[in-house]
Amino acid sequence: MASVTSFTRALSLRRTPTTQTTFLRSRPRLRPLPHTVSPPSVRFVHPGVYKPFVPPSPSELGKPAPAKTYDRTRKWLRRLAYLSLATGVVYTIDTQFYASSLTRTARTFTLGLIVALDYKINFRPNPPLASSINDLHTRNAERLSDLLRRNGGLYLKIGQAIAMQSAILPPEFRKMFSRMFDDAPQNGWKDVEKVIREDFGKSPEEVFGVSFTGDSTKGVMERKARASASVAQVHWARLADGREVAVKIQKREIAQQIQWDLWAFKVVSWIYSRVFDIPFNTLVPYVSERLFLETDFENEADNSESMARLVAGEPRLRNRVYIPKVYRELSSRRVMTAEWIEGVRLWDKDAITRPWRGGWRQGSPGCHGTPLDSPTSESTSEKVTRNPNAGKIKPERDHWRGWNGRGGLGLSLKEVMTTMIDLFSAQMFLWGILHCDPHPGNIFVRRKPSGQPELVLIDHGLYIHIGPDFRHQYASFWKALLTFDNATIRDVVQQWGVTNPDIFASATLMRPYQGGDLSTQQHFEGLSKTDRAQRHYEAQQAARKGIRQILGDESKWPKELIFIGRNLRIVQANNQFLGSPVNRIKITGTWASRALVESPDLPLNEKIRNYGRHLLFRLVLFTSDLYFYFTKVRQFLRLGGGMEDSLEVQMQSMAKDMGVDLQQNVFEG
Repeated sequence: MASVTSFTRALSLRRTPTTQTTFLRSRPRLRPLPHTVSPPSVRFVHPGVYKPFVPPSPSELGKPAPAKTYDRTRKWLRRLAYLSLATGVVYTIDTQFYASSLTRTARTFTLGLIVALDYKINFRPNPPLASSINDLHTRNAERLSDLLRRNGGLYLKIGQAIAMQSAILPPEFRKMFSRMFDDAPQNGWKDVEKVIREDFGKSPEEVFGVSFTGDSTKGVMERKARASASVAQVHWARLADGREVAVKIQKREIAQQIQWDLWAFKVVSWIYSRVFDIPFNTLVPYVSERLFLETDFENEADNSESMARLVAGEPRLRNRVYIPKVYRELSSRRVMTAEWIEGVRLWDKDAITRPWRGGWRQGSPGCHGTPLDSPTSESTSEKVTRNPNAGKIKPERDHWRGWNGRGGLGLSLKEVMTTMIDLFSAQMFLWGILHCDPHPGNIFVRRKPSGQPELVLIDHGLYIHIGPDFRHQYASFWKALLTFDNATIRDVVQQWGVTNPDIFASATLMRPYQGGDLSTQQHFEGLSKTDRAQRHYEAQQAARKGIRQILGDESKWPKELIFIGRNLRIVQANNQFLGSPVNRIKITGTWASRALVESPDLPLNEKIRNYGRHLLFRLVLFTSDLYFYFTKVRQFLRLGGGMEDSLEVQMQSMAKDMGVDLQQNVFEG
């Protein structure tokens, strides 16, 4: 017992007062063992002052803290909600009443800023945020291509314009924009019906006298479009009097979008003029005006009728070119009704050249007296009676292809292409009114009963008018190009504000012009990766410099050259696509020289002087023919391409001085 007491005392001496108190309070009470003597009682005294457990006083807690109200969070959440609501309201109004014009414009500005900053930061020999300049071009070409396709409408038309001028753009842009020639999505019949009602105040049935229920006393019309482009789509219809017509209907959203689109085009062009130091901003108003007129179908009808009169008055083209009739009583600002044309598109080379199986002294359907319906074809009324809700009710007229469908028009590509160049050369040099969109989709080919080809030109929306003074200057310029008259070339282009005649001459001919001094070609072989990148950057800088030299003084530069160059490039691509069957440069130059003799707005004494020069000019062109036939023999022996292919290779070689990779096929994709 004594040992237990000693142990207890030892523990009490080692503990602090607090520890001792806690121990005493929590220690269980010891019971005496049986048959033992109880130890003497021990009194434990707490040395500290005892304080009961009570809450702290307010003075000990300090000043009270205010409760959290989250006012700032609530304010920002309210702002976010208001912003979201406002954005939703604006988006709804924009999509319902403004055809998404605001959304498309905002998308354009955002992407335009991104692309501009990307080039500003990374257009250098070793881009910090790109593996190379080619990679920079590729990703921005993808961005712009996606933007044009998402926005649609006039943006697709701008994309086609870029694709046609891609010879002066990096190849990455050419690959992306070559897809712009695909058919655009078409609008539904409800939108088509709204446009007709808004323009005529009547339903399509009342305007065109058609029936969708099979009424044999009325005409018929297809609700599904036969073709759809960026601005409009075309529907086939047969009127009650039997005339077959093509009803071109503008897409309903275009009228609301065009002002916004052109404004965005102007702003983006202004920004890029400053960023890339290329002075094309002053050309934008003229381009915008032409694009705006393209959406006015009354203007297109005027152009079509003017061209029909000019062709009919020109004996060299009268029986080779056809312009479809326009029915004014069934046309408006957004609806144009014209004669339906059956023909083969220019891009269908096989169908043009395969043997004719349509019968002796017969032409293709609808060509100069040849009936549209063949004796064996089923009439449209029978089809409609049997199936009044058929999606396509126009009879297929391909009997001339033969029983196995492998026949063609049996025409000469040389005659087809000669007619085309004759037509556009007459427009450019003689008449002063030029069709600026002659891509293969706008040209049909038909076979006359005589076996000769006939070209049908459609889509007369994009035209330019060329004044007499500039027309004569341009004809003299072309004539001087083919005779290496450098003094005349220099004199003419200086009046246009061009500072580099050779580059401008090469761009006009679509071939290298070496009448003056050309830069030494820069070769990339044998260079290190760093030197190659530096040289590539310098070449692209030279390209920008070359464009500035071509534009020169913007105040003097003829705006018409933008669309003249577009026409020349498309015609060259058409000739190259068909295998270069004709000497394009010679034919164009001949018309230029001829116009200086035949133009009605030149004085008689100058015409007489030009006639003598024209005869001498024809002799000079004989050397051009020698080179053309040399290329034809080489092409026949499969030792090389045609003349256009050779010129393309030469242009590619010369263009390396300017950092430009010229494309092989404008209509690729």
